[in-house]
Amino acid sequence: MNILGDKKKSEVIYEHSSLAILVAIPYENNTLVRAFFKQYKNKKNPPSDKVIGYKMIIDEEFDSLKIDFSNPCDFIISELKLFPLK
Repeated sequence: MNILGDKKKSEVIYEHSSLAILVAIPYENNTLVRAFFKQYKNKKNPPSDKVIGYKMIIDEEFDSLKIDFSNPCDFIISELKLFPLK
């Protein structure tokens, strides 16, 4: 019998097109983003719906990026683009 543990749902990384920053969207909000892109695919004027996310900042100690959970921000969904992590 195969026992499966709970899969930890984490943040999904997006690139903000106008601010040129990386944004971490919680998994719960990512379902809203995916539904938005599916509904308004190839539309010229999508609505300006917003989603809560976190900016990614540079960690000086480890010289890498980290998610700044201390400051949640609102981002317009149509300005987000999925960041490829491959």
